[in-house]
This record gives sequence, structure tokens and C-alpha cells, in this order.
Amino acid sequence: MTVTPGDLDAAITSVVGELRQASGRDWSAASGTGDLNAWRTAEHLGDCLISYAGLLIARPSTPRFVCFESVADQAATPSEMLEFVTVAGGILGATLRTVAPDVRAYHPSGRADLEGFAGMGCVEVLVHGEDMARGLQVTLDPPRDVCSRVLARMFPDVDVTGVDPWTALLWATDRTELRGRPSRAGWQWRGTPLDDPPFSEA
Repeated sequence: MTVTPGDLDAAITSVVGELRQASGRDWSAASGTGDLNAWRTAEHLGDCLISYAGLLIARPSTPRFVCFESVADQAATPSEMLEFVTVAGGILGATLRTVAPDVRAYHPSGRADLEGFAGMGCVEVLVHGEDMARGLQVTLDPPRDVCSRVLARMFPDVDVTGVDPWTALLWATDRTELRGRPSRAGWQWRGTPLDDPPFSEA
């Protein structure tokens, strides 16, 4: 169930393709993640993906993010914001394909390996994409095999047997409810390899 750069490519292709249907709408008036509108959510997503690439390249010796922020031109159209997300995903994917396979780098969820960063990138794309899609009244339909691999790697302690993988991923990230299952408010993924001891910030 390894998560790969190809899974990140597939997630981006799927999400960007669906959101393109709404490229003629006003993204500043549509809701996104939390208090962000759809435009700002796209900007945040692009920044997340590039920041992950930065962590893998710089590998800071102290627990911190690389000190930069990727922002979009304020006049960028929705189509250009999707381009930004696509480019950001391409930068992360290229980094994942070219750094040494044993590289580990900081993330607040623990020192993640390449598979962890690929999985984090996929989660960012899929759930922020879903937040934007809801505000823009678009339905996402991501590849279920990608969702399954991401769930198994990033949420190994979550039991989603018999649940559609996309629905299960939305539940795992507190985007929907599942009957008979607890709330996932305060959810966290696992960036560290599965054979590492469980990560704790304590």
C-alpha cells in the first residue's frame, strides 16, 4: 500500500480537472477551508506542497519549516490558481523522485520519510480540494485506489473496513460523518514510517 509520487500526480490531475469546471466563477465569494475562501484555499494548498518540497531539500537540523512562503499574484484568476496548484504539486513530485530514498525531514507530525510526504501531499490536495469543491458546488471523484493507499499509510489506526475509500478519507479528516463511528475532530495523520514507534510531541 505504498503511496508514491504517481499517486500525488493522480490526485492533482483529478482534483484540478474537476475544479476547472468552476473556473468561471468568483472564487473569492465561495467558501474553502475554515475561514478561507476558495481562492485563498488554493493559494494555501500551493504553499503547502512547495513547503514540503522545501523541507525535503533543506532538511533543517532543528524542528522548523523552511522560512519562506509561496503566494499567488493577487490578480490571479481561478484558472491561474489551478495552474499554481499543479506547478506546486509538480515541484513536490519532482523532489520526491530525486532525493535519496532514505531521506527524512521535519514535519509537526514527526520526521517523515518520502512515502509520508507523498501521503501528506495527497491528503492536502484531496481534502482542500474537497473544501473548495463544496463551496464551488462541484463534485470530486478521486481515484479510489489512491484514497485506499493514502488511508492505509497516513491513518493506519483508522478502521474503515467496508467504507468507500473516498468517503472514509473524508471521515478521517473530519469532512463528513459515518454512522456508528466517532467524530474525527482534532484528527492527525502519521507522517513517520509505520515501523517507527508512535510519534508524540510530549
